[in-house]
Amino acid sequence: MMKLKKRKIKYATIFFICWFALLVFLVDGVLKFQTLVDYFGSYALVEVSLLLLVILPTLAIYKFTKEHKTESK
Repeated sequence: MMKLKKRKIKYATIFFICWFALLVFLVDGVLKFQTLVDYFGSYALVEVSLLLLVILPTLAIYKFTKEHKTESK
């Protein structure tokens, strides 16, 4: 079972919030969501792609964040 680390969760959460906010701004404000749906031809494809664009980098940040080891006596 994978043990969750507080520091790794903290960095992954910060990244998730910032990246999600940027994607919402880009998709909703700049690119227009309906334009993406029209371009790709599928609402589900755009939704799944956007979810993967948020989830996969967040998991990568969690995986590659170094955890400081502390010795307890």
